[in-house]
Amino acid sequence: MINIDSLDFEKVNGLMPAIIQDAQSFQVLMLGYMNKEALQKTLDEERVTFFSRTKQRLWTKGETSGNHLELVDIQQDCDDDTLLILANPKGPTCHTGEQSCFYRKDFKPDSQLNFLGNLEEVIISRKKQMPEGSYTTSLFKNGIDTIAQKVGEEAVETVIEAKNENHNLVDEVSDLIYHLLVLLVAKGVPLQSIIDNLEERHSK
Repeated sequence: MINIDSLDFEKVNGLMPAIIQDAQSFQVLMLGYMNKEALQKTLDEERVTFFSRTKQRLWTKGETSGNHLELVDIQQDCDDDTLLILANPKGPTCHTGEQSCFYRKDFKPDSQLNFLGNLEEVIISRKKQMPEGSYTTSLFKNGIDTIAQKVGEEAVETVIEAKNENHNLVDEVSDLIYHLLVLLVAKGVPLQSIIDNLEERHSK
């Protein structure tokens, strides 16, 4: 997951900032500090542990409240002196009872968009690994013509459902979006490029 020896604890006097982010919504939950022992304990127990600067000891989040942060992933920044930790919060993260310590300004992460990003990652993984029995794998094996044809078919079926006012419109739109994502991955176009393009158009 991470190599502790690659981190530069000396630069930060032994205490490294650790940004905690919700692994599902990507909302920033809190900021804490870790020394090597806290990071090792986090890795060993898969619960986020900090070094408390006020208590001057290791402190596992939720050790009193029960609101633990279950570890999902850790990565270091480009200077090897800051950590970004993805976690699944078990209850409110903030001692005030709020989900995030950064609650004073209304913040509603776009979990739906994050889901599309996660789906894109799964499709990319299928393209790299090509697991047997996967429908996505079969699309990539059949090539771009088949993928493009499926996008066309799903687009037509979406239009038909919309015009006929049937009850399958949501299913058809879902199929269309999925096959569009497969097409983008096949062509090497990141979903973020589409988002950036839409944002640019919106600003004009």
